Amino acid sequence: MSGYTITRGTPPQRAQVEAWLFGLDLVSAEVRERLVTAWVSAWTSSCHERLEDMPYSHLAAWPLTRHVNEVTRVGVQLARSASEQWGDAFDQDTLLSILILHDIDKPLMYDRSNGVVAPSTLSKELPHGVVGAMLIKELGFPHLVVSTVATHAANAPFHGRSLEAYVLHYADFFATDRTCIREGAPPFYQRHWR
Repeated sequence: MSGYTITRGTPPQRAQVEAWLFGLDLVSAEVRERLVTAWVSAWTSSCHERLEDMPYSHLAAWPLTRHVNEVTRVGVQLARSASEQWGDAFDQDTLLSILILHDIDKPLMYDRSNGVVAPSTLSKELPHGVVGAMLIKELGFPHLVVSTVATHAANAPFHGRSLEAYVLHYADFFATDRTCIREGAPPFYQRHWR
């Protein structure tokens, strides 16, 4: 069992995903279709009835929908700044796919029972990032997108070395630290790893 089923979903489901995701207007029509299909597949394969119900973490009440858009917005700004200041070039379809899809497996990694969010059985079989990489590989996303999503988590054994991977890292951790601060938890920036 893969934990998900690839599906285009219904027109209303696709419309909800399109209305939610920031950055779809910045990618090609073909990539936009695959991005929407990826999120419809993750959402409808999960136990979460509404997009807004998809949790960012079992440790924070912040909705995944907000986190994904925060990361995408910050990532677009970081890439724009890197282009203007240092001349770095980014392929928009690749960068936006990485930003929008980085947490595509989170709906599958958490279950909700009686309002309580807890790690799912799947999250105990495969680490965060890997399931998402499997899903988007099936949808034909390029290797750079797949490998960056697979290795972006803080506890991944190694991380990508592309500029896109760096942009995702800083955008994701900035948004995560802001969520930690809002939720009263110590931000990753202030945690000491041993």
